[in-house]
Amino acid sequence: MRQNFNELKLRQLDATLARWRSADLSSRPPSGWIKTIREALGMPATHLARRLGVVASTVTRLEASEADDTISLATLRRAAEALGCELQYALVSKQSLTSTLDARATQLARARMGAIAHTMTLEAQATSNDTIASQTRALAENLLKGPRRELWRQD
Repeated sequence: MRQNFNELKLRQLDATLARWRSADLSSRPPSGWIKTIREALGMPATHLARRLGVVASTVTRLEASEADDTISLATLRRAAEALGCELQYALVSKQSLTSTLDARATQLARARMGAIAHTMTLEAQATSNDTIASQTRALAENLLKGPRRELWRQD
């Protein structure tokens, strides 16, 4: 039952992340969102500073810190609210999480089967590449059926 629940959570998260991946949100303006939106609204830095309860030079510093990726999420959230915006934050996997798990299980299975195949060759009991590939896939499938944390214990 627990395994089915984990599979359902994984599929739901993969579906959500797929929507983020297709949205191309990676094209942040070079000067950052805060400055770009503030200027598009025609809002002077002094006005944004008043809304944030800071001095204008602080707005200049936080715009610069966003542009060079050193701004904190809390500060970015406050600036977004002061601009009438909402901060949306996500870690978006480069591929589906299911594919990531499958690749990890396959990597571990290949490593284990490589060691076994090497030992068998040394003992003059070598097997065919097809047999090794078949056994590797079966081992990867077994790894995927077990606890996911086991996939990450061996690095």
